Amino acid sequence: MALSVSSLAAALSHLSLPSTSTPKPHPAPLLRLRSTYRRAVSLALRASAAEAAESFEADLPAEEVMAVEEEAEEDALSGIALRKYVKQRLPGGFAAQRITATGRRKTAIARVVLQEGTGKVFINFRDAKEYLQGNPMWMEYCKVPLMTLGFEKNYDVFVKVHGGGLSGQAQAICLGVARALVKISNANRVPLKSEGLLTRDTRIVERKKAGLKKARKRPQFSKP
Repeated sequence: MALSVSSLAAALSHLSLPSTSTPKPHPAPLLRLRSTYRRAVSLALRASAAEAAESFEADLPAEEVMAVEEEAEEDALSGIALRKYVKQRLPGGFAAQRITATGRRKTAIARVVLQEGTGKVFINFRDAKEYLQGNPMWMEYCKVPLMTLGFEKNYDVFVKVHGGGLSGQAQAICLGVARALVKISNANRVPLKSEGLLTRDTRIVERKKAGLKKARKRPQFSKP
C-alpha cells in the first residue's frame, strides 16, 4: 500500500497544475478595445448620415436645398450666439447705423435698422419667427413693405421694440420698415404710400370712465 501511494505521488509531481495564485489579466486592454470600437462605430454612423444627407440634398430642387440651409443657419444662430451675431452686424448699436426709422402702433414703439442681406428679420436679438411665436400674420407684417417693392431678399431687418402686445409690435415694425425704405430712396414713397404703409394708425384703446365698467359700457339700469 505504501508503494502504491509513493508511486502515485511521483506521478502527480510531473503534472503542471495551474496554481490558484496566478494573477488575473488587467482589464485596461479590454476597456481600450471597447472605447476604440465605440469610436469607430460612431465615426461610421456619422459618415453614413453625411452620405445620406448629401444624397437627399441631391434629389431636392435648388429652392428646397436653400430653404434647408437657411433653417440650419437659424438653428445654429440661437441664444448667446445670435446676440453676438446681431451686435457684430450693428457696430455701435442701433443709433450709430445709417438706415434707421421708428414705427409706432397703439403703445408699441419699434426702432428699425435695414442692412443689405438675404431677408432675415431679428427682433430684440431673437429670430422673428421665435419672437412672434410663429404667427404667420405677424411675421407677414414685418415683410409687407419689402414685398411691396420686391426687396424681400435684399435687406436684413434688425428691430428693437418695446411696449404693447405682439400684434401692435408687428404693426409698428411694418411702419418702421416702410419709413426706412423711404430713407433709402425717395422713389419708394409712391408705391408704399399707395398701399397705405406710410400712414400711422392712431387708433388706441379708449380710457375707462369713472362710474362705467369700461370706456362706454354702463352698469345695468333698473328703474326704482
